[in-house]
Amino acid sequence: MLERIEVTAGDLLAAPVDAIVNAANERLHHGGGLARAIASAAGPELVRESREIGFVPTGQAVATTAGRLPQRYVLHTPGPLWRGGGEGEPELLADCHRSVVALAAQLGARSLALPAISTGIFGYPVGLAAEVAVPATAEALARHPEVERVRFCLREAEAHQAFARALSAARGQTP
Repeated sequence: MLERIEVTAGDLLAAPVDAIVNAANERLHHGGGLARAIASAAGPELVRESREIGFVPTGQAVATTAGRLPQRYVLHTPGPLWRGGGEGEPELLADCHRSVVALAAQLGARSLALPAISTGIFGYPVGLAAEVAVPATAEALARHPEVERVRFCLREAEAHQAFARALSAARGQTP
C-alpha cells in the first residue's frame, strides 16, 4: 500500500486529484488557515453545504462539493487538538486518515491529496503527525484498493521533510 502514497511539495488547492482534504474544525467554520483558503477558492456552495452539515466529530469525515476548485470533492476531517499526546490524539489523527480514505472510496474518488492534518493551529508536532499519518493511510488503502493514490501535498519544508522521512521509514528505506 505504501507504493500508492507519495509526498509532494506544492499547493493542495491545485493538486491534480479527485478530492482534497480540509483539516477542518468540528463545526466546519472555515475561518482561518487552510480551511479559509479552501472555502475562499471553492466559493459559496462549499460554505452552504458546510453549514447544512453542521457538526462533525473529531476523526470523522464528510464531503462537500469542490465548487470552483479543480477537484470533484473536498473531504473535511476535524483533527485533534494537541494536548501533549496523552489524550488520544494519535488514535484520533489516525482516524482522520482512515476516515478520508474510506469516504473517498465511497464517493468513487480514485486519488486524494491531504495536508498535514492538525499541525497548524491545532498544534500537533509535525514529525509525530507524520509518524501517525503514513501508516494509518497505508492501513486504510489496504482496505480500499479502489483509492489508487494518496498524495500528501505539503507547502512547509519541515512538513515535507517529516512526511518524506515517515514514508521512507515505513518502506524500510533510509531517508
